[in-house]
Amino acid sequence: MPSDCIPFRDTNYFSPLICDYLDQKAELQPFYNRFPEIQNFEAQIAEKQQSFSNEHRKVLVNALKEQYHNFDCSKTTLKNVNLLEQSSTFTITTGHQLNLFTGPLYFLYKIISTINLTKALKEKHPNYDFVPIYWMATEDHDFDEINYFNLSGKKIRWNRPDGGAVGVFDTMGLDKVFEIFSSEIGSGRNAEQLKSLFKNAYITHNNLADATRYLANELFGDYGLVIVDGNDHELKRLFIPYIEKELEQVSYRTVMRKANELANLGYKVQVNPREINLFYLSEGLRERIIEKEGQYFVNETDIQWTKDDLLKEIAEFPEKFSPNVMMRPLYQEVILPNLCYIGGGGELAYWFELKDYFKAVNVPFPILLLRNSVLIQTKKQAEKIEKLHISDIELFLKQHELINRKVRRISNIDINFNPQRKHLKEQFEAMYQLAEQTDVTFKNAVKAQEVKQLKGLDTLEKRLLKAQRRKLSDHVKRLTTLQNGLFPNQSLQERIVNFSEMYLEYGEDLIPILVENLDPLKGEFLVLKM
Repeated sequence: MPSDCIPFRDTNYFSPLICDYLDQKAELQPFYNRFPEIQNFEAQIAEKQQSFSNEHRKVLVNALKEQYHNFDCSKTTLKNVNLLEQSSTFTITTGHQLNLFTGPLYFLYKIISTINLTKALKEKHPNYDFVPIYWMATEDHDFDEINYFNLSGKKIRWNRPDGGAVGVFDTMGLDKVFEIFSSEIGSGRNAEQLKSLFKNAYITHNNLADATRYLANELFGDYGLVIVDGNDHELKRLFIPYIEKELEQVSYRTVMRKANELANLGYKVQVNPREINLFYLSEGLRERIIEKEGQYFVNETDIQWTKDDLLKEIAEFPEKFSPNVMMRPLYQEVILPNLCYIGGGGELAYWFELKDYFKAVNVPFPILLLRNSVLIQTKKQAEKIEKLHISDIELFLKQHELINRKVRRISNIDINFNPQRKHLKEQFEAMYQLAEQTDVTFKNAVKAQEVKQLKGLDTLEKRLLKAQRRKLSDHVKRLTTLQNGLFPNQSLQERIVNFSEMYLEYGEDLIPILVENLDPLKGEFLVLKM
């Protein structure tokens, strides 16, 4: 299948921090453990193996079996769950919110990156086993970020009351969403399969966590994907020592220092830590815990404890304590025999703040890998690109830049006044020589005239370009329509489009094609012509 790879930096859609990380800039080395290259995993295996106990493995496997109790998971997934009890088994993990019907396309790319890395590691280290993990962000409470997905330029939204951890949200009201979705996608074999998938996930399950588990299991169960819900009493018990330590503000001190170091290097700080990075969970409630003069409070409630009472609450009900974005990575690494976290650019940016925190609590810091990014071109789109004589990398230009470049290329008039600018500057050089023989006011007058005339050339060049754009309007329209189709809302396709659009086109072949073509260690943006 034809494809093209583009360096992430050349797409202009990724931050300097991520691009510099991929280039292995020396100044970023203090912010990560090992770079994601296949030869670096052997040392990561040894480090994690020494720190992860068999007792933790037993708790993890029992918790997963309980979570899968009412699910018809694949034999491959069940095998992987059982393998986790062996000291020679490790995980590769990605995480994602419980977006309605998976949300943007990159949900697929995250999980496929994870699956394919486990395959590559098994080939390199046949004496070990590697399990792909999808960590469901069931404790998140940002409902507005997950309650919709985009379909053919329309936003399909689930409206319901907000409050508390989203994983326990009931699925009431999703029958209305199903009706809208069904009418939008029409009929046909692929459409009917999508309807069945949506209905079986969201209409037949009682809460959002179970619906998402079903959906991810249906899409990726045959690849052995194991889905973890961290909102679990037994798993939280393993995390009690770290919850207790958080009351000493250990994450705040270490993370703030690392965030400042990133800022001093000129990078944007993704997340700033709080003094205590824990939420308190109860029915319909997820609010942060605050300390004031030795007393502990749940924000915007009447709940409060002394430190001794809070420690007792943690010991008895660890499931009521939810790590925020700064602590969740630690929770994940405590309960999983994990080697590598795969995430998007924004996720890796806050992981870079955490290395000293992990060191302070004596937990190995995982390898950090940027997930695969993909631009899918249909056969028709690929043919149009070829007819318009533009390259894949040019498609990533801002639209006005792309259009101007194309117009300049196909115009029968040279829309480039650089020779005139050069000639004008040469003429003014003679004027400056004359000005040197007079006073400074004449020299300033010459400079002002030069600036004025150069601006005039700029204006004429822009007007000529505009005139040619009108003359070549057919080319411009075709190019604009093509780019808008590939980059909806002038954003990356993977950040906007839902997988259902692609499934309507490619059906059951979609995921196998992606699995075949995505190389998680390639380190470049993939353009896939399907």
